[in-house]
Amino acid sequence: MSRPFADPTVLHPITLPDGTPHTGTVFLKPAIDHPRIAVGDYSYASSHHPPADWAVHLAPYLYPFSPERLTIGKFCQIADGVRFITASANHRYDGFSSFPFAVFGGVGFEDRPSMPAPGRDTVIGHDVWLCSGATVLPGAQIGNGVIVGAGAVVQGNIPSYSIVTGNPARLHRMRFAPEIVQRLEAVAWWDWPIALILQAEAEICGGDIEALERLIDLNIAAEADQKTE
Repeated sequence: MSRPFADPTVLHPITLPDGTPHTGTVFLKPAIDHPRIAVGDYSYASSHHPPADWAVHLAPYLYPFSPERLTIGKFCQIADGVRFITASANHRYDGFSSFPFAVFGGVGFEDRPSMPAPGRDTVIGHDVWLCSGATVLPGAQIGNGVIVGAGAVVQGNIPSYSIVTGNPARLHRMRFAPEIVQRLEAVAWWDWPIALILQAEAEICGGDIEALERLIDLNIAAEADQKTE
């Protein structure tokens, strides 16, 4: 029996057989109200012990006053135990001590020499799967379609449609040939209307790039016909 696809504004998008919501999985866009976090539609996180505050649970060092941001794209899948360690967790360590004297008082907070300079944003692309227990370090830039293995510790720039594993995370393999990656980035199915995405579910999950490109052409032609009517 078919049922409507989940609304991206619903907090708990999964309904259990008894009709109650599965509270261990949330769409992050309605779950997080944080000035330094932006999340795309349909990206979800799961936890065996659902937290009261998903922002703190996922990014405990990202404060409302932090200079950096955490951006998560659409259709991302975030497993239990994933953590984003953002730049505000850093200490200055280029001198003799890494101790954050400014945090504990004294002569003021701003411009104290014990505080590090602002770090760069952490950016997660679209359709990224972060497996159980993965850690994303400050300033990581993860491309579209990346799979981060369980327990991996990720830093730096991760190319789209790669699989990274280990601590520190290293490239395990590319998921597709470079020309397919380029075509997938151009297709950008995550930006399509959800009805068209569901229509293309077999092609997206089955890896048929030619069919996806044909769907784009058909959709463009249909929109052009509507405009001329």
